[in-house]
Amino acid sequence: MKYLHTMVRVSDLAASLKFYCEGLGLRETRRMENAQGRFTLIYLSAPQTPDAEVELTYNWPGEAGDVEDYGSARNFGHLAFEVEDIYATCAHLQAMGYVINRPPRDGHMAFVRSPDLISVELLQAGRLPPREPWASMPNTGEW
Repeated sequence: MKYLHTMVRVSDLAASLKFYCEGLGLRETRRMENAQGRFTLIYLSAPQTPDAEVELTYNWPGEAGDVEDYGSARNFGHLAFEVEDIYATCAHLQAMGYVINRPPRDGHMAFVRSPDLISVELLQAGRLPPREPWASMPNTGEW
């Protein structure tokens, strides 16, 4: 298993970049803008740990210019880990009694929640072909 990133939702991208980059000294490693999904992802890392990133997720304002209020609960998104076999990892967690909230239908991504309801994203190293029973499983609950 390899630790990948922690995601936090931000409401003011410029203010957040100033804090993380100028204040803490993190560096922008990559950026993705998704016009269809109406969001921007910016990945930051510390100079000594370039592979461990913080993902800033900025959801664009709605049509009326409204910005979602994340309060103190929705601003933290998830932990993400790369796994060698997403199907085996999900089967192991499921056998332990954990609900796979977003099954790995695509052979690439799944979500499960910790006992404290922290979302954990599992990402397959590379891609595996879709496999049953995962390919037919619906999402369960929130993730």
